[in-house]
Amino acid sequence: MITTYSNFALTTSIHSGSNTRAMIPALFQGLGAKRVVLFSDKGLLDAGIVDKVADIFRLAHNGMGPELVGIFTDIQQDAGSESVNNAIRYAREMAADSLFALGGGSVLDTVKGVKFALHHGLADIKQAIPGGLAYYSWPEAQFIPIPHIAVPTTAGTGSEVSPIAVIYNEEKHVKTNIIHPFIAANIAVLDPDLTTGLPPFITAFTGFDALTHAIEALASPTATGFTDAFALQTIRMFEKNISEAVHNGQNVKARMEMLLASTMGITAFSFALNAIPVHNLAHAYGALFRIPHGLANAVFLPHVIELVQDLYLPKIEALAQALNLDTRDKTPQTLLMDTVAKIRSLQADVGLPSDFASYDIPEDSLEMTIAAVQSDPAAMNFPLPAPLIEAIAHRVSTIKSPQET
Repeated sequence: MITTYSNFALTTSIHSGSNTRAMIPALFQGLGAKRVVLFSDKGLLDAGIVDKVADIFRLAHNGMGPELVGIFTDIQQDAGSESVNNAIRYAREMAADSLFALGGGSVLDTVKGVKFALHHGLADIKQAIPGGLAYYSWPEAQFIPIPHIAVPTTAGTGSEVSPIAVIYNEEKHVKTNIIHPFIAANIAVLDPDLTTGLPPFITAFTGFDALTHAIEALASPTATGFTDAFALQTIRMFEKNISEAVHNGQNVKARMEMLLASTMGITAFSFALNAIPVHNLAHAYGALFRIPHGLANAVFLPHVIELVQDLYLPKIEALAQALNLDTRDKTPQTLLMDTVAKIRSLQADVGLPSDFASYDIPEDSLEMTIAAVQSDPAAMNFPLPAPLIEAIAHRVSTIKSPQET
């Protein structure tokens, strides 16, 4: 644990509990909002979630308070820059002064991109991230005075409170990052009722996204007591609730616990951000092969822990205890393998695959994959050597070495 400079700041106010969505118009009013645009996706529109939340504004307005002036649902997987740019254009057309994000990580990150672009007068979000990573820190980075509320409908990304927006660049086939201390929502509303209809498979892999955030935060060379506390509690809540949330999605208590774990997990991750080999691989595979981020994290997590042991061994006892494993009289190496086994057991229990066999990954794509992993912004602090990337690639797909083709 470091003793040098660190920073920990949760700038988002969190309101959580069943039916807290009813508070949203009043919360916007408290932020000084006048013209609100709701951003979501077509899946939530078809499921009736968008209308359910939009109706709250219609019932609450009565000529006073903020007005919902538009609904934008053309947001694609991974917050593609085209989606972000279309959303920026729509917000300007609607003369929006406030942003409402309702959805999973793609929607939440898209709206962060819109917020950043509106504040800086940009029409193309790619202009903000020419090198793949745009990092802004305080005091150079200042508060962005655009009322912004985020309501997650999945429990995993934690994007409603994180200072990070991951945006996919379709031209370069790479996931780019904006890191800014004030890009997150002013207010996050964690309403478990909005997650009870989430399909089991999506519940499972988004939940593993939260677990990955927590484990990478715990193992980080720049972890602090603050981040460890959030990370360990995330892992405990995940272990206790993931199976119930997947197998009994109507259990509001389990859904609430997973939302809280998601928020805490990304908080730990964001402020311990350093060595993130699982995310490094997941970003590259997601960009190249369009694998959902949470699923990629879930598949890579046990392989990385097993093959990059030195990163995880210093805190393996705490990690194992948080996963409800017996740690008495066991060596660190034994605990690490027990941890890997427990993660694989949890994966199997919630129906997640151990590889990417269902995805069309070309057999001759190894060189391209190695280059993508090593050039991803996540590789900056903890670069992965080519032989390690190759070993992991063999485990998760039928990808072949050049000499094998």
